[in-house]
Amino acid sequence: MIQSHYLEVDGAIGFVETCGSGIPLLCIHTAGQSGVQWRQVLRELPDLGYHVVVPDLPGHGRSDNAAAGPVVDLSEYADWLAQLTAELGLDRPLVVGCSIGGKIALDIAARGPIRPRAVVAMAADAYNPQLSVTGLQRSLEDAAAPSRADRTFFGTLSSVGRHLPQEQAAVVAAMHRREDPVISTSDLIGWRTHDLREQLADINCPVRLVAGGDDFWLDPTAVAWAASQIRGAEFELMDGVGHYPMEEIPEFPQQLHRWFGKLLAKERTA
Repeated sequence: MIQSHYLEVDGAIGFVETCGSGIPLLCIHTAGQSGVQWRQVLRELPDLGYHVVVPDLPGHGRSDNAAAGPVVDLSEYADWLAQLTAELGLDRPLVVGCSIGGKIALDIAARGPIRPRAVVAMAADAYNPQLSVTGLQRSLEDAAAPSRADRTFFGTLSSVGRHLPQEQAAVVAAMHRREDPVISTSDLIGWRTHDLREQLADINCPVRLVAGGDDFWLDPTAVAWAASQIRGAEFELMDGVGHYPMEEIPEFPQQLHRWFGKLLAKERTA
């Protein structure tokens, strides 16, 4: 049974859904979105032996805004998640994240506020200089314009991989269009400015970095380089997948289970 929780975290109300018992698994969503991106995982992974925890980051979904306003430093999200997992009594969870969620997962592993057992970071590198911070800041001036919803819809259609059927891509894009543009733009500023290059060597848990071959937001060689800087990390480039593997890959929960199975096997032999 899926359970919903409203918890006070860092002076504001945070929303989280949990399901199942077993190995705790924290799932972190992408920029501007919410835990709804993990609805298939939340339904299916408990049967594979996981206690799945899916929060809405501050200002996303059903969580209140952070007390200081929209977040532009991804480390603040990592610290918020550390407080959330402490409130829930989670001990060394597995962590999976996508896009900013993937970078947050790497940040958590590098700085140690949660001490994850293993991490799967999807659509994330250590540093992404492709976006313009100035351009993003200027876009905040018209972030509430009606055209922004259309840009999100069609931008999502361009961000998914070619293997995703058009009908399913339209469902994903329609759901993404619900985002708060001020929050999502602030998230992207955080994604652009967050630099983990000097911290990757501090990660000592098993890690897999996953990139989609059709993901124009990332340079796969940068993701592969990040993996090379983490002791024992694995890198996988997935053909035909775009920026949202958990919303694109058929039977994603089973795929994630296989990834974590390999990572936990490394933990046992380390």
